Amino acid sequence: MSKMTDGVERRITVPAIKARKGGEPVVCLTAYTAPMAELLAPHCDLMLVGDSVGMVMHGLPDTVGVTLEMMIMHGRAVRRGAPNSLVVVDLPFGTYEESKETAYRSAVRVLKETGAQAVKVEHCKGAGETIAYLVERGIPVMGHVGLKPQAVHIEGGMRAKGRDMDERLRVLNEAREADEAGCFAIVVEGVTLELAREVTASIAAPTIGIGASSACDGQILVTDDMLGLFDWTPKFVRRYADLRKVISEAAATYAADVRARTFPSSAETYTLAPRKKA
Repeated sequence: MSKMTDGVERRITVPAIKARKGGEPVVCLTAYTAPMAELLAPHCDLMLVGDSVGMVMHGLPDTVGVTLEMMIMHGRAVRRGAPNSLVVVDLPFGTYEESKETAYRSAVRVLKETGAQAVKVEHCKGAGETIAYLVERGIPVMGHVGLKPQAVHIEGGMRAKGRDMDERLRVLNEAREADEAGCFAIVVEGVTLELAREVTASIAAPTIGIGASSACDGQILVTDDMLGLFDWTPKFVRRYADLRKVISEAAATYAADVRARTFPSSAETYTLAPRKKA
């Protein structure tokens, strides 16, 4: 979201998001296309080009198959649709875990080729060192702890975290490590209310919750889930629209009109212009 100050547009920046800790909640949504980004921009402080694009836009079963090229393509589209918004792009599976140098090369490509201002990294072994390496070299990083979709095969599915002591300590330690490494914000996904409160209270960076209660400093949802474009959505999603029904009904009405030859009508048909008299 951009603010107007004395008639001059001011873009929300990475430091501005970091300064929102404990203050006005940070509003975030995912975006993958230029038209959607344009619609969301006036209402969001931050838009995430998430690797959820693989499932939402490409029909993949999970985020593991998403490539860096896919993220760059969608990142460019979102930047075109919302040129003045704060845009963060996910580093997909396999583009940062190998080494901090690999992560740097991936992040540089994303920022240079999309115009985004930051990247997001799901926490894994060595993530703290990698995050610090990127931040020290001028790349803002958003962290991600709790339920981590890129680890779906290791985890054996998507389930809430923090329901036992070992899990609680692991998530808490990951959040602290990401915070100390220099993340400007940290997504906390699929954790219990109690753990969300503990994480938020124990780190300096604002927490952005998704399935992590209102105890976080901000919230994010997959926009297509929030708009009701899928039959099933996770427990933590509130549907603010039922666009699946709207689209289905519109397509059915169009099909009926075509079959009945009532579309196109004369109002939607070009005709020969009258010949001008000499």
